[in-house]
Amino acid sequence: MGLLEKGILNAMPYCGMIASSMVAGFLTDTFGRKRFLIMGFGGLFIFSVISGLCQSYIVLVTSKFFEGLLFAASFSPMMTLTSELCHKGIRDRVMLIQSSFVSIAQIVLALSSWSILKNDWKTSFFGGYIVLNVWNYYLLIMSLWSFWACILYLFIPESPKFLVSQRKFDEGRKVLLQIYKENTGKPADSFKHANLWKEKEINGVNEGTDEGQAVRKSQLSKGFDNIKPMFRRPFVFPLILFCCINFFTMTQYNVLRLWFPQLSTIVENYRGENGIKDFCVMLDTYTGDLRMKLANVTTDGEVCVPVRSGNETYINSVILGCVCVIPFIITSIAVNKIGKKNLFIAFGLLSVGCTIGLRWTVSKITMVTLFSTCIALAQTMLSLSQAMVLELFPTTTRTLAMSILMSFGRSGSLVGNIMFPILLDMGCVIPFFTLAGLLIGVTVMALFLPTK
Repeated sequence: MGLLEKGILNAMPYCGMIASSMVAGFLTDTFGRKRFLIMGFGGLFIFSVISGLCQSYIVLVTSKFFEGLLFAASFSPMMTLTSELCHKGIRDRVMLIQSSFVSIAQIVLALSSWSILKNDWKTSFFGGYIVLNVWNYYLLIMSLWSFWACILYLFIPESPKFLVSQRKFDEGRKVLLQIYKENTGKPADSFKHANLWKEKEINGVNEGTDEGQAVRKSQLSKGFDNIKPMFRRPFVFPLILFCCINFFTMTQYNVLRLWFPQLSTIVENYRGENGIKDFCVMLDTYTGDLRMKLANVTTDGEVCVPVRSGNETYINSVILGCVCVIPFIITSIAVNKIGKKNLFIAFGLLSVGCTIGLRWTVSKITMVTLFSTCIALAQTMLSLSQAMVLELFPTTTRTLAMSILMSFGRSGSLVGNIMFPILLDMGCVIPFFTLAGLLIGVTVMALFLPTK
C-alpha cells in the first residue's frame, strides 16, 4: 500500500461513523440506550470477523466502513448511559476514568500486536482460495473485544433518566431498586424512595393502557419535537462551538495516534542511515524512496514483501499508552477545583508547543515523548469537551448532541487521515505546522465555551 491507500484505510471507519452517528443518536434518545449498545457491539463483532477473513483491499476497506458505522451507533449511548447512571458530584470523574481506558487499551493493543504480529502464521483453505496470514489472525483475535462488550452490556440496566423522560415511571423505579440492591446488598423495601414516581404513574400515563400504547407509537414524533430546542437559544451557539472544537481536536488526535506506529517504524528503519538523525529528514527520505518504489513497481510476478515493525515500534506504543493515562489521573483530581474549561485551555496551549516541537526532534526519546504528550493531551481535551456537552444538554437530546459532536470530530479524523499523507509527501514541516495551527484555533475558541 502507498501512503494514500494507508490513509484511506485509516479514514474509512470514520466514514461509517459519520454516516450513522446522528441517526443513531436521534434513535437512541427516542428508543433507549441499551438496545443500541448491544446491537452496535454485536454488529461490530460480525464485521470485525469479516475483516479478519478478507482476501482483498476492497473487502477490508468495506468492512472497516461498517465497523465504523456500528461503533458510532454504540459509542454515544455508551457515554450517555454512563453519565446518566452517575450523580452530579462524581460524574466528571467517572467520565474521565472511563475515557482513560482508551489509554489502557492502547497498552493492551500494543502488547497484543507485539505477541501476535511477530509470528509467521499462514494457513491456506480450499486449495488456496482463502489464505489467512498473521494479520488476518490478529484481526480475528481483536474482534473478541467487541463480542465481550456485547455480552457484558446485556447485564447493564437501561438509563432510569431516559425511562422517566419517556414517562415509563414503573420501569425507571425498578431500575433504581435494582441498582440499590446490587450496590448495598439490602432488600428493596429498605430503600427510602421505594415508592418514587408512584403518584406520577397514576396521574400520568401507564404503559399497560391503550393510552400508553398510543404514547409508544408516537415516540418518533416526540423525538423530533425534542430536538427542536437544540437548534435554538441557549443551546445552538454552544453546540456549533463544541462541534468546531471537536472537529479540529479529533483531527490532531487521530492523525497522530493512527500514524504514530507507521512513523515510528520509519524512524526505526531510517535512523542512523547515512548519519540521519533529524526526524523530518528521515520522513522526507522515506517519502522520496517510496515515490521511487511506486514509480518503478511492476506487476509481473511481483510479490509484496512487507516491512515488519521492530521491537522499538511496539515499545513506543506501550510508552504512549502509559503516558496517556497520566493526564487523566491529574484531571480527575483537579477537574472539580480548576474547572473543565480552564483545563481544556491549558492542555491546548501545551499541545501546541509539543506539536511544533516535533519538527526539531533529533532523538528517539524526544520523538516518543512529544508524540505521547500530544496524543495524551488531545485525548484528555476530547474527554473534557464530551463531559461538558453531556452536562449542558438535557436528557431528551443528550445522546443526539453527543452524536452531532462526534460526527463533526470524525469528519475531522476523516479529512486529517486523507490529507496527512498528502501533506507529508509535500514535506515533513507542512503537516506538523498545520496541526499546530489548528490547535491554536481550538484554544482560542475554547475561550468562548460556557463555564458550566
